[in-house]
Amino acid sequence: MGDIRRRGAVALGITGLIAPLTLTLGAAPAQAASCTTQTGPYQKQVEKFLGLPVDGKQSSTDCKAIQAFQNKHGITPNAGYAGSVTWGVMDLMNKQKAVGNKPNKDGKCPVNKGRIACVNLTLQLSWIQDGDKLVYGPVPVRTGRDGYETRTGLKKIYWRDIDHVSNIYNVPMPYSQFFDGGQAFHSVNLSMWNPPGSHGCVNMTKTTAKKYWSLLKKGDDVFVYGRKPGT
Repeated sequence: MGDIRRRGAVALGITGLIAPLTLTLGAAPAQAASCTTQTGPYQKQVEKFLGLPVDGKQSSTDCKAIQAFQNKHGITPNAGYAGSVTWGVMDLMNKQKAVGNKPNKDGKCPVNKGRIACVNLTLQLSWIQDGDKLVYGPVPVRTGRDGYETRTGLKKIYWRDIDHVSNIYNVPMPYSQFFDGGQAFHSVNLSMWNPPGSHGCVNMTKTTAKKYWSLLKKGDDVFVYGRKPGT
């Protein structure tokens, strides 16, 4: 994220304004790659996910469909190979879909705090609840990669900046809501399934980030739990 443009917020008195802030760097668009003829270790699973004939053998049709999926979500290499990274993204999508409208079924996000934003790192999902009532979500999010993990625990939103820009990376971070030492909710122009993840922030689509901006305020609770796959 970078140093915060304070806009009159000099008196916030928080360590998050001093420590290096975390941010998601935009991934470069995937370059065109020739299709591989190799059958991948997750060929059948990937074929099933994409609605292709499940025969476990790579075909030209398979490769083009896999490659299109890889390009859409910024997965590299993007040669249409049914490998572990591609299947990992698909498997996560399946698990997210299975949650339905009961993201806090396990009761891990506190229901005694009133309005609270919950982040499940394991499933890469976030939602807003009020007590045991679901207010918004769940929605896919993109959290910290290995070495830049989004920190777990109970937090509070301490500062909001709708037009925040990182002056370290010169990267826009619209609808930023900071909740822990520089880690924030904010929108990005990336797929939520773009690996390997952010530099600690909870990335969202613009639609989701705008909704979080309208539903949350300074002082609201945030609870982060679980562990992102691959960290």
